[in-house]
Amino acid sequence: MLDSYKELNNQAQIAAETILERVASGSRFTVCCHFDADGITAAGILSKSLHRMGATFHLRILKQLDLEAVEFLSKSTSSSVILSDIGSGYLDLLRNLAESKTVVILDHHQIKGQDFNKVIQVNPHLSGIDGGKEVSGAGVSYAVAKALDRKNIDLSPLAVVGSLGDMQDKNEKRMLRGFNSLIVEDATENGLLETETDLIIFGRETRPLHKALSHTMNPFLPGLSGEEDACLALLSSLSIPIKIGDRWRTFVELSNDEKKKILSAIVEHITSKGLAGAVAMNLIGTVYTLLHEEKWTPTRDAREYATLINACGRMEHQSLAVAICMGERGSTLAEAINVLSEHRRTLAKYVSIIGERPGVVENLGSLCIVHGEEFLSENMTGAVSTMLSSSETFAPDRVMIVSARTKNNEIKLSVRANDKMVEKGLNLGLELQVLAERYGGIGGGHKVAAGAQIHSSRLKEFIEELSQRVSRSLDQ
Repeated sequence: MLDSYKELNNQAQIAAETILERVASGSRFTVCCHFDADGITAAGILSKSLHRMGATFHLRILKQLDLEAVEFLSKSTSSSVILSDIGSGYLDLLRNLAESKTVVILDHHQIKGQDFNKVIQVNPHLSGIDGGKEVSGAGVSYAVAKALDRKNIDLSPLAVVGSLGDMQDKNEKRMLRGFNSLIVEDATENGLLETETDLIIFGRETRPLHKALSHTMNPFLPGLSGEEDACLALLSSLSIPIKIGDRWRTFVELSNDEKKKILSAIVEHITSKGLAGAVAMNLIGTVYTLLHEEKWTPTRDAREYATLINACGRMEHQSLAVAICMGERGSTLAEAINVLSEHRRTLAKYVSIIGERPGVVENLGSLCIVHGEEFLSENMTGAVSTMLSSSETFAPDRVMIVSARTKNNEIKLSVRANDKMVEKGLNLGLELQVLAERYGGIGGGHKVAAGAQIHSSRLKEFIEELSQRVSRSLDQ
């Protein structure tokens, strides 16, 4: 694998040299990144790197790369375009743009389209590295930033945040692996990051014990996730002090014995629901602490940081998320925390509707389809599909599909599988690339997580054919 990592760094060096040449010639840049946590942290890395070089650039956050976005780029006054966490699945769409502008793609998704010399592309799949597990879009952007100037190593924690936001810690001990581990090494060796094995509880730095436990969605804990009162009752039954005076305690203040008591109680609770206690053991893993961030703030724990950025991106506050990644704190951080609270309320509302409204959930072969066309925001399909697919109680043996209607009367689909399905040969990114194109839409992503957008009139037949294709992959 060391040769693969070296090859990826070589790609990054070539891209960096191109960017340096364009900056030296006075080129104006447009930087386009995806609107999730990975894409926005990539935007932060690239923006800070270009700013330090004195480059002139415009940042644009995209929900998807489509013909409209490419036309905008074609008409822009920028002579250079950088795409991060987006682009590799749409090479054919970018062909004409590359005839008139310098195009640099820094992506980690599966590649689709005819490769051509006029695009500079940095992508782990070109080096035999799995971009769905070993490096994120932010990680690829960091590799280029480091090649631009080694001083940009101070941006390595942002790449860690991006990788965790992209769920690349689905490994033993919830540890980032592959090329990601080299980025973690950069951050730890430079005193920017600390790793330890501990309970992975959302808000471990910032929230009262019962609130932090109730906000933990990965893994989803039936009867506890989203249930503050139940979490408070569980903790109270353990005779663990949950307050110091008038102040609520946080998880980082607990002793090891107290943490063991809580974990044992969670295991007992899970088994009482008829689930394997091993589900709760997924709460034990590697914690990534950003040492240059203030204690008791949501940007100190890398997973909480990623959740904050993702919430702002999904709730139409992308500029706020970018500002956080660029180093803004104070009132900006306070505003972002409010957006996160709104995001959680919205997510809880959607989950309630899914569980209670007849006809929303459809099981078709190996698929579980959540039809959110009439109530779900198109920005929230990814968050909902990820949460439902991580729940042991919600169709654990099926591919999860969550749909929503876009403003253009198209249907957006977020699709999730699990590692066992991928081991059997399922490749969601490839399936959605091929199928969406056949139905006049766009699609792509990773083997285990992908998305597509098609016209609403084609949804039924699209789903039926996808069901057939997925079943064939899993039955091989």
